[in-house]
Amino acid sequence: MSGVLIDACGWVALVDARLNLDSAMLEVAGSPNYILLNSVNKELHELSKRRGGLLLELLSSRCEMREDVVGMNHTDDMLVDISKTNGWPVLTVDRRLKERLVSVGASYIEVTSGPALRLVGSI
Repeated sequence: MSGVLIDACGWVALVDARLNLDSAMLEVAGSPNYILLNSVNKELHELSKRRGGLLLELLSSRCEMREDVVGMNHTDDMLVDISKTNGWPVLTVDRRLKERLVSVGASYIEVTSGPALRLVGSI
């Protein structure tokens, strides 16, 4: 696996669970490249205006920034498309997004109540 797409709610759940990104990810995905879409980055910055502690500096220093998919307006559509095309799982806790990913044969990584990460779907 070469990449993991970061969804806003997945990042927030990881931070809230106080998981170490590298240690937790190592167990489920090895040492992937973290991919952050511009729209997800904007969403997280908007959220940070209402709540602190999102560690956005850490996230931006660790992620490869990607332009949004041309012709798509919804972040979830972009995440599903990129995940399916590249075989990269999406870090998310969004139930609808997880259902969409599985329905197209893509995978996701979720934060469990352990707290830990769990990979679901095919790689």
